[in-house]
Amino acid sequence: MDEVATKIIEILKKHMKEPRDDIALSTPLTDLKIESLDLAMIVFDIEDSFQIEIPYNANEDVEDFKTVGSVVERVKALIAQNAAA
Repeated sequence: MDEVATKIIEILKKHMKEPRDDIALSTPLTDLKIESLDLAMIVFDIEDSFQIEIPYNANEDVEDFKTVGSVVERVKALIAQNAAA
């Protein structure tokens, strides 16, 4: 697992009511039982950690935020987009 994935998993664990040690890239976000307020805090933490801006309705985009791995890929794309700008 790379640095981006590791950091995102750390952020997820920090905000979970019941942190798990078995979070993988294939883990569906729905399995993590994250409440909506916690999800907002997770998004803020990810933005701060990676100096990116996640579109406001990103959590409604089912394909981009279906699994931990899809979140990692979306964050990597936003990092690359910022680097190119």
